[in-house]
Amino acid sequence: MPEYISYLPHLNAILNSTSALLLLSGYRFIRQGRIQAHRTCQVTAVATSTLFLISYLTYHYYHGATKFPGQGLVRPLYFIILTTHTILAVVIVPLILVTLYRAARGDFFRHRRIARWTLPLWLYVSVTGVIVYVMLYHLYPAP
Repeated sequence: MPEYISYLPHLNAILNSTSALLLLSGYRFIRQGRIQAHRTCQVTAVATSTLFLISYLTYHYYHGATKFPGQGLVRPLYFIILTTHTILAVVIVPLILVTLYRAARGDFFRHRRIARWTLPLWLYVSVTGVIVYVMLYHLYPAP
């Protein structure tokens, strides 16, 4: 296993955090009517999330699954967060693609309609990804 693999969970958390910040900034920009700044943030969020996915898949290809060592009430909480995160991570990909496609075509009415769903779900996936990372590697690290 390559040595750099052990750093990938930390990189993944940084990429997820960056994506969430870009999404929030892009939302703020569009509310201010700053369309180009919005577009830049959203496209960069897609690129950041794509890098995350590549890094995530690389890590799990070499490392496999990471078991959660926490016990007690935190254990079901962790699995609820992980399960909702995982399901929505699958759901969000086509939503992001459709949202981007509609924006690229200039179909801003339909873009806004789907973006109202895409943004909060994408933010949830990004933020819960960081929460899962913190729980696995900082609050309840494996012995």
